[in-house]
Amino acid sequence: MKIPSVDLQAFINLNLNKDINELALQKNPFPEFDWKWTLNQIQAKKKANKKLPTWFKTDGIIFPSSLSIEQTSSEVLAQYKASLISGTSLIDLTGGFGIDDFYFSKTFQKVIHCEINEELSNIVSYNFKVLGINNISTISGDSVEYLENSTEKFDWVYVDPARRDSSKSKVFLLKDCIPNVVDLQEFLLSKSNHILIKVAPLLDIQSILNELNQVKKIYIIALNNEVKELLIEIEKNFDQKPTLVAVNHLNDETFSNHEFNLNDDDVASLSNPLTYLYEPFSSYLKTGLYNKLANQFQVKKLHKHSHLYTSEHLINFPGRVFKIEHTIPYNKKELKSFENQKWNITTRNFPLKVDEIRKKHKLKEGGEIYAFFTTNLNNEKIVILSNKL
Repeated sequence: MKIPSVDLQAFINLNLNKDINELALQKNPFPEFDWKWTLNQIQAKKKANKKLPTWFKTDGIIFPSSLSIEQTSSEVLAQYKASLISGTSLIDLTGGFGIDDFYFSKTFQKVIHCEINEELSNIVSYNFKVLGINNISTISGDSVEYLENSTEKFDWVYVDPARRDSSKSKVFLLKDCIPNVVDLQEFLLSKSNHILIKVAPLLDIQSILNELNQVKKIYIIALNNEVKELLIEIEKNFDQKPTLVAVNHLNDETFSNHEFNLNDDDVASLSNPLTYLYEPFSSYLKTGLYNKLANQFQVKKLHKHSHLYTSEHLINFPGRVFKIEHTIPYNKKELKSFENQKWNITTRNFPLKVDEIRKKHKLKEGGEIYAFFTTNLNNEKIVILSNKL
């Protein structure tokens, strides 16, 4: 593995905002390095700017393919994961670019980074030295084979199974991911009493619970109201109902999170729109515990299936909050007077999509009015006009 010179690093930094296709037509100013490799460094580093600021700002870092940068954890999420667990030793079975392990190294005395791709493993090993990290060991090869041949017991096993099968097709069940943590669960629990599994946000929570045993917690983690990943915490011999933890991080603010016991969902009170309207963060909706959400925050639902909430008095709610100005029946006559106005439209439990509503009622996008097209407790279609707080 060649180490980029100071001059090449300066060239990469100088061209971060250049059109990569135009650069590709230029003569390679550093012939000792493959031109495609240098162009990839530019592309990958540019993508790392906001997602991986530590790597972006550190001189001498070598980047893998730009696709690897897209697929890796962001620093914000890696730091959050590391805040959840700690101990003496952790083994990461699918180390990748090493972002998670960089932060695990701050909460564990020893971390083992396993990566089957030898080139990527070498890059990560080099970068850890550049970053001044000395308590991470990098292992190139099959991590399961490494564990089978190891007599060591770890405080935690961490794994991020690939969401594609051997033919590169996307998969949506844990048993179809690589490695197959469903089949490996008992073996992994012979090596550690604690397993943390990162999975795609599209995976269904109930299917996870159907496939895995001894699940203690499932973290549903969102950045700026977009669910990015699920974390499954498994504890050996845990035999109680698991807990769902809804987490959201907005911009540079701290993470907000709330725990919900995963047993039979509560019964929530219904109400017509009152003074305030609440739209939960996506991670809270992903729990599927809509009634528990209502009761825990002492708000009322508009309809069993609408998943919008209301209250007379303003409360601190995990989601977008609005002051209701008007509620009108949904019909052509009522909406006629609003033609050509600018509305921010959201639909919940409503038969039409946003684009269909705009076209049908000649409504423009934008403005300060937030219009919720939904269904009330009497199964009537209504429009709630509100201002965002």
